[in-house]
Amino acid sequence: MAIRIRSSFHAGGKPRSMTELASVIAMLAWKLAIDSIKRMRAAEYDIDLGSAYFDFVCEFMVFLALAADRIAYRELTAEQRMEFTTALAQRIAAAIDDNRDMLLYDVAPGKVRQHVLDLFNKRGPEYGDHGYTEEGPDFGFRRCFAACLKEVLPEKDQLWAVDQVMEIESPEAVKALEKTLAGLFHPQAGKRPARHATVAD
Repeated sequence: MAIRIRSSFHAGGKPRSMTELASVIAMLAWKLAIDSIKRMRAAEYDIDLGSAYFDFVCEFMVFLALAADRIAYRELTAEQRMEFTTALAQRIAAAIDDNRDMLLYDVAPGKVRQHVLDLFNKRGPEYGDHGYTEEGPDFGFRRCFAACLKEVLPEKDQLWAVDQVMEIESPEAVKALEKTLAGLFHPQAGKRPARHATVAD
């Protein structure tokens, strides 16, 4: 997966704001979601343009936002974490809204943004029942993600999609997420590996 994302906490000697870091992760999440769709379509899963494509991207980016929130929990102060996660939810909603034409999803501007924020707030407690350790999301966290994504697919693909999502899609995405956040939070240190926030519109 060849994705280039700048991952430096400092820019010109000045610390990046939580909002700036959130923007980097939102961009990463978008690229990872699109890359995953390409890989799954190449594996002959039917993810049709339109609502299925849109729903896949939304679920994938929300999963990564909630995973990023767990990492922020262990790396930031409570105040920083809330600022970061709130900004991240807003940024992923904006990214999907800005690219709704690419997703061929015909809906009025603004409604997409609200849909994504509502989805983030809905999924938070669902993922919150599961763990996220130094090794990444536990079985339940990944299983929850797979359950969300499989609903986007036609019935013939749903059973097989669970293994694909749990064993390939989520580990690949989380690996890129962890690496990028390690660079953003600790530019001079190595990788480190932590929990859910609700975002108001």
